[in-house]
Amino acid sequence: MAERVLGERELNRALIERQSLLERRRGPIAAAVERMGGVQAQYAPSIYVGLWSRVAGLEREQVTRALERRSLVQATLLRNTIHVVSPGDYWQFADATRDTRRASWLQARAKRGPDRKAVVAAARRMSRLLEKGPATRAELMPLAEGDSALFNGATIWLDLVRVPPAGTWEHRRADVYAPAERWIERAQTEHPRRHAARRYLAAFGPAAVADIVSWSGIPPAELRPVLENMELRCFRDEQGNLLLDLPRRPLPDPATKAPVRFLPVWDAVLLVHARRTGILPERFRSLVFSTRTPQSVHTFTVDGAVAGTWREEKGRVKVEPFEPLPRAARRELDHEASRLERFVAA
Repeated sequence: MAERVLGERELNRALIERQSLLERRRGPIAAAVERMGGVQAQYAPSIYVGLWSRVAGLEREQVTRALERRSLVQATLLRNTIHVVSPGDYWQFADATRDTRRASWLQARAKRGPDRKAVVAAARRMSRLLEKGPATRAELMPLAEGDSALFNGATIWLDLVRVPPAGTWEHRRADVYAPAERWIERAQTEHPRRHAARRYLAAFGPAAVADIVSWSGIPPAELRPVLENMELRCFRDEQGNLLLDLPRRPLPDPATKAPVRFLPVWDAVLLVHARRTGILPERFRSLVFSTRTPQSVHTFTVDGAVAGTWREEKGRVKVEPFEPLPRAARRELDHEASRLERFVAA
C-alpha cells in the first residue's frame, strides 16, 4: 500500500501539537519535558521560557524546585549539549549516546588534542574528587591541568549532572557537577537507543531517519537496526522522502489555528532536525541562525511559524516582527508578551 503523503502544513501541526505549542497542557513538569524530548539548556532561562510556553499555569519557582528535588536533571547529553530531562530519560539518553559522544569529541579534537589517553586520565582524577561530593568547575579545572579542552573532554568521559542552584534562573552558570549515579537512581525500561528513537518520534515525528540521527547523534548504521525492529507507521513527504512515526500518534487537521507562542534561544523545534515542518521559514533562517548569532535568538511564532524576535529589556518584552503582522495577530502577540513579562518579573 502506498504511504500517505504529508504536506509541510500537516507536519507543522503535528510538531506543534506534540510540543504542546498548539495548546498548553497541565500536569507534572517532568512529563512536559519528556513530551518535548528534553529541553536544550545552554542558556538557563531558556529552560523556563520554553516550558512556560508549553505548560499551563507554570511559575518560575516550579522549574527551579523540580531541579532541586531531582524530578528534572540537567546534564550534557544529546550532541554533547546541555539538556534538561527527566531522571528516567537521563540514563536512557546517556547510555544511548555515550560512545558516539566520546567518539565525536575525539574526532573534533584530533588535530588539536588532547588525546584519548589524556582525557581518560583527567576523568579519573576528577572522579576521585567527585566521590567526596559535588564540585565546581573551578575546583575541578586543576585536575585537567587548567586546560578547558581537556576539562570538557573529561566531563564527557564521566556521567555527570549539573547540581542546582547552578544552572537555574537565579544562578545561571551551570558550573557545579556531581556523578549521576550519586544524584539519581539508574533506571532503564527498554533498549536505550530504542527509547531515544521513541522519544524523538513522540516529540517531533513524523520524521526521517536522518532527523533522528541529527537530533540524537546516533550514527545511521547503529540506528537503522533499532528502527527496523520497532512497530512504526510510514508516510512520505511531498518530495517522496520516507517518514517514520509511532502508531496512533496525533496528526491534527492542517487547518487547525495555532496560537502565538514565544520561544527561547536554542529551542529544539527550530533546529535542523525539524526543518521539514516549516516552523522556521527558510527566508528567515539567516535572521535567527548566523555566524553573528550562532546561539540563535529569542523568537515568536504566529500561526505555527517564526515571525519575529523578542528580547527582555528592563522588565518589558520587546517584539520585532520580520514583516508587518495582521492586526488580530498583533493584538494576540502583545497579549502574550504581557503574560511573558509577568512571568519574567515574578
